[in-house]
Amino acid sequence: MLNIDAIHLREINLPLAHPFETSFGLTTSRRILLVELESDGLTGWGECVAGEHPYFSDETIDTAWLITESELAPRLLEATVERGGSCPDIFRQVRGHRMAKAALENAVWDLEAQAKRVSLAELLGGTRDVIPCGVSIGIQPSPAHLMDKIAAELAAGYQRIKLKCKPGWDVSIFEAVRKRWPDITLSCDANSAYRMKDLEDIVEWDRFNLLMIEQPLWYDDFYFHSMLQKRLLTSICLDESIRNRRDALAAIDMESCRIINIKVGRVGGFSEAIAVHNAAEERAIPVWCGGMLETGIGRSHNIALSSLPNFSLPGDVSASSRYWAQDIIEPEVTVSACGEITVPTTIGRGFEVQRDRIESLTVRRQTLNAKARVTA
Repeated sequence: MLNIDAIHLREINLPLAHPFETSFGLTTSRRILLVELESDGLTGWGECVAGEHPYFSDETIDTAWLITESELAPRLLEATVERGGSCPDIFRQVRGHRMAKAALENAVWDLEAQAKRVSLAELLGGTRDVIPCGVSIGIQPSPAHLMDKIAAELAAGYQRIKLKCKPGWDVSIFEAVRKRWPDITLSCDANSAYRMKDLEDIVEWDRFNLLMIEQPLWYDDFYFHSMLQKRLLTSICLDESIRNRRDALAAIDMESCRIINIKVGRVGGFSEAIAVHNAAEERAIPVWCGGMLETGIGRSHNIALSSLPNFSLPGDVSASSRYWAQDIIEPEVTVSACGEITVPTTIGRGFEVQRDRIESLTVRRQTLNAKARVTA
């Protein structure tokens, strides 16, 4: 039993080390909601990956703060919490708000790992000692900037290069990259920037030998992705469309994709992420872990999740220094020369939180306390 004594909400503001541009726009700094749970002397941490605007999903940091403070946190404080997997039932009455739910649920899993004195990866069912790493490279100011960026990431050992793309930043870019690096593992991510009028153009991307084309069409679609996949030799990977296990099963049965990107915040927490992983594994669909510009807290959760057996493709879990001049954990996440991250085996997440740094970055806070418990 996990007695949740208090829940602390914090908003921190953290500038990116380098601007990151997708088809949604340019990000230079992040407003981030962190949750800290106190339970019988233990402390668990979670991170809400919702952005400042409802562009990737319909959640934002402000909606997540509101729903966490007014609905989710009170339910968690009042509930009988046996384990991290109890959270979906505790939050069931609240529809949607998956990123807000994930922040709290993942913190509960962190507490459970500490209480059981095991690593978070072990608690989740992880089997990998190391995870393969790729990088996601945003839209750059020029093709020359992009080439320099790719060269630097390949020199750092990353095993897969993913290029953000959009109409006007696609074919000529793929051609240039393939001309210089004909054999690297290359994929692209459109973040829903294309429509069916672009189908014939996308079909031509087969000639670039891409590992996958990620979420080319509507963010909530299976049907038209299925039509496109039937025309493509290249695998489609779905990201935004997959909100839960049921979505994964529908996409697989409709042949809308051949690969699934699992983002623990997007699906509502570790419980649903494991369910999506298992459904895909049973149907021989490989999965990988996507990133949401997380701090080291969210990144440590992604590392633990990526240790599960069906995370067989390099994910977007990369080094802290790619995104932050200084992270909020220690040690910071590092990637080996061969493009791998070692999965921590110590109790809990495996990374210590830099509390002083978090305090210095905090711009908003709120604490919710449990009511006094009556014991027999």
